[in-house]
Amino acid sequence: MKTIKLFTLLALFIGFSSCSSDDDGGTPLLEVESETFSNLHAPQVGGQGTGQDVSGAFTKFDFSTGQMTTSETDWDIAFRGTSIIVNGGVSLGTNDEPGRTGNAGAYIADGTFASISEVNISLIAQDSDTGYAIPSGSGNGWYLYNPQAFLITPIAGKILVFRTRDGKYAKVEILSYYENAPDNPDAMTDAGRYYTFNYIYQPNDGIITF
Repeated sequence: MKTIKLFTLLALFIGFSSCSSDDDGGTPLLEVESETFSNLHAPQVGGQGTGQDVSGAFTKFDFSTGQMTTSETDWDIAFRGTSIIVNGGVSLGTNDEPGRTGNAGAYIADGTFASISEVNISLIAQDSDTGYAIPSGSGNGWYLYNPQAFLITPIAGKILVFRTRDGKYAKVEILSYYENAPDNPDAMTDAGRYYTFNYIYQPNDGIITF
């Protein structure tokens, strides 16, 4: 009888130890996602010397799915022309801006895509009625505009760092503003407002490294 009780207690102890070990290990981390997205079309109406106010729907992007979306809530960043907005803060007040329903934010880091390995939370800003978190205009944010060639060129070493709508993190390197990302784009022959970009998405809560 004592032998049976001893074996029973031993089995319970081993089972308890095994469960404790599993608990200590926690939930396995999700794999960081590294992708290139090609030809995200971001059309706009008006602006750029037309004499008309800028308008038209923004093209929304969701880092968790790695896809464009038409959802009113499940998006992280959105594009229209050269403007990039986040799903956090408030509208600047331009025509057809989507409502901000999340807690997204952003800043621009200087460095290579590989070298930006950790989020500086203190730099994160949100869209406001005075400006976007990613500034607009040539030389102010992610691009330069050449008025002689009518060409939009991403600025090397400008990495866009984002907090997503639900508190995760991502970084983006814009490679091209022209369809199919030509090596030497010609604004007269290559269709513009087609973003190609590298991105890395950190899907794990509370982790600020890539």
